[in-house]
Amino acid sequence: MPDEAPPGGQLLITRCVRCERWVSPSAADCPDCGAELTAHPVSGRGTVFTYTVNHQPFNPAVPVPYVVAIVELDEQPDLRIAANIVDCEPDSVRVGLPVEVRFEQRFDGEGFGAVFAPQE
Repeated sequence: MPDEAPPGGQLLITRCVRCERWVSPSAADCPDCGAELTAHPVSGRGTVFTYTVNHQPFNPAVPVPYVVAIVELDEQPDLRIAANIVDCEPDSVRVGLPVEVRFEQRFDGEGFGAVFAPQE
């Protein structure tokens, strides 16, 4: 199992300083009001919005099958990020599955990446 992120690891998403809209993927300015965006921590909880199970071995360091999902974060109805779903069988993933962020060491060893696992 990959190393866990250091204590205090947080999922950061950009948020508008004026209208407080969460924006992901990040942009130069807020798409609603044009104000500056700054990174803020989010709860890391959400639900699977959609997903696919990949059986094609594109990277030999990544065992197949694996799940790539769009996760809708709890902070805002349209706040979505792409991530892998881990710590469960691919056939147990479903739309609406409650998930929470975890951090795993990247396969290249260069830091940690956000993944999601079913909520306990």
